[in-house]
Amino acid sequence: MNDLKKTIILQTTDKSVYDALTNSITKWWTEMFEGSSNEQGETFTIRFGANVFKTLQVEELIPNNKVAWHVTDSLIDIPELKNRTEWINTKIIWEIATQDDKTELRLTHYGLTPQIECYNICQAGWHNFTDSLTEFINTGIGKPFKV
Repeated sequence: MNDLKKTIILQTTDKSVYDALTNSITKWWTEMFEGSSNEQGETFTIRFGANVFKTLQVEELIPNNKVAWHVTDSLIDIPELKNRTEWINTKIIWEIATQDDKTELRLTHYGLTPQIECYNICQAGWHNFTDSLTEFINTGIGKPFKV
């Protein structure tokens, strides 16, 4: 399958990247965050206004190396979509690797493929939020969704 993938090269440590993914989601993804994302088995919900939410379970954490989330519930209630729950049972995997003085971050969203209805919208969203993550890591200031 052609799952969504994106690789980012960052001028920082693997620890900084891991911390951003586990402890600072409100600084780069969305300020509308409930729950906890820094221990395996925990569940958190992110919201993008009143009509879009995703609930994720932390499936795997390998410090400074890997973060894996399983989407257990989701609603993308926007007019462009007929199937508004396509994210349910998809998996979001972040893999972190150090190369020389840089850190490579690989995002794979398993189940988010060109065959699903929200692909183009969701792909654009991931590009926006991975850019925000990069800005947060580089400057301390990201561009998360704000209320």
